[in-house]
Amino acid sequence: MADEVTSWLARTALPLSGLTAGGSTADLQPLKGILDGVRIVGLGEATHGTREFFQLKHRLLEFLVTELGFSVLAMEASASAGPAVDAYVREGVGDAAGVLAGLGFWTWRTHEVLMMIEWMRAYNRGRPEDQKVRFAGIDSQQCGGSLAVLGSFLRKAAPDREAGLLSPLRMLARAYPGSQPDPQRHLVHDAEALLEFLRGRAPEAVDALRHARILVQAADLVTRARQHKDPDQTVFAARDRYMAEAVGELLNDPSTKIALWAHNGHITKSRHGGAVPAMGQHLHTRYGDAYYALGLLFGSGSFRARRMRPGPWSRPRASALVTNRIGPARPDTVEAQLATANPGNHLVDLRSAVTASTPVRKWLNGRHGMRNFGAIVPRWTYRFNLSPVSLAEEYDGLAYVAVSTGSQPLPTS
Repeated sequence: MADEVTSWLARTALPLSGLTAGGSTADLQPLKGILDGVRIVGLGEATHGTREFFQLKHRLLEFLVTELGFSVLAMEASASAGPAVDAYVREGVGDAAGVLAGLGFWTWRTHEVLMMIEWMRAYNRGRPEDQKVRFAGIDSQQCGGSLAVLGSFLRKAAPDREAGLLSPLRMLARAYPGSQPDPQRHLVHDAEALLEFLRGRAPEAVDALRHARILVQAADLVTRARQHKDPDQTVFAARDRYMAEAVGELLNDPSTKIALWAHNGHITKSRHGGAVPAMGQHLHTRYGDAYYALGLLFGSGSFRARRMRPGPWSRPRASALVTNRIGPARPDTVEAQLATANPGNHLVDLRSAVTASTPVRKWLNGRHGMRNFGAIVPRWTYRFNLSPVSLAEEYDGLAYVAVSTGSQPLPTS
C-alpha cells in the first residue's frame, strides 16, 4: 500500500516554485479549479513560529485576493485590536509595526507578518472602498482595546456609570483563558450587565456594543475550566466556537470570501486532539464544501516557541522565546510520507482522492501521526510531539514545506 500511496502523492502534488509573494503565480493556477465555490480557505500551520509558513500564507493571500476575489484576512488574533489593523490596511491610519504590536500576540510580531500587512496596505491604496481587502481579528483574547473604547464611550455618554460598569472587567486586559475558573460566572454576569446597559443606548452605541460582546466572550473564556468531563464545556471548545462565530458574521455579506489564518488545530474539520470541536469543524458543518481546510506541515529544521519549565505550577510557566530545532519526521508520519513522494515544497489537494484507488483512500482514512506545536512546547520532549490525524476527515489539502526556520521577530520598542 505504501508504494501506491507514494505514487499517488507524487502524481497529484503541485510543486511550489517559491514560498515568497510577489513573483509568478503560474504554479498556483490549479488552485482556481480546486477552490471553485469556496468562500473560506483555512490556512493552517503546524507551528506558530515558522518563517516559511508565514511567507507561504502571504503568497497564498496575495493569490486569493488578486486572482480569486477574496476580500478578508481573518486571523487568530485579537478581535479587540483588529479594527486598528483594518484601519491601517484600508486607510493608512497609524503604522504597520504599531498596529501589529497592538494585536498582543508575540507570534505575529514578526517581519513576515509585517510584510503581509504592508502588502495589504499597498494593494488597497487608491482602490474604491468596496474593492479593498480587509483585516479582522477573530479571537476574544487580548481585549484591552475594547476596554479602552468602552471607557471612552461611557465617559461621554454615562460618566456616572463608567466606574461601576467597567471596574470589575479591567482585569480581562491581562487575564488569559482558563485562568480564573468560576462556576458562578460572576465576571460573565458583570460583562453581560454592561452589554445590557449599552443595548438601551442604541443606535449611538453600535461600536460600543460590538466591544461589549467581545468582553462577554473574554469573560466566559477566562472563567471556564480548562478540563471538564464534557470537552464541549472547556475553554478550548468555547474559544473555537467563538472564532467560528466571528467568521460567520463576516460571511453575512454574500460577496465576502475569507482567507482564514490559524493553527492547524483550529482549522481542522474535526475535533482538535480528538476531543474539542475545532473552529474548522463548526465552519465545515455550516458551510460544507465552501470551507477548505489547508494544513501546513514541514520536514525538518527549526521554529520559534516558548519552552515550558518543569515544575509543580498550576499553569505551565514558559521560559524565554527560543529557536527549537528538530530533525526529519518519523517514517510512520504524514510528513515522512509527503517527503518520500516529493521532497520539495508542494501542495496536495486531498479532495481529488475521491477517484483514487482503494489503498490510497484507506491510507487517507486511517490515523497517522502529524507534528503539532503551539506557542509553548515542552522543554525536552517537544521533538516527539505528534497528534493522530485522519487526513480525509480533517483536511481538504496539505502544503508541505521541506525546511522550517524560525520566524523573524520585530525589535521591541
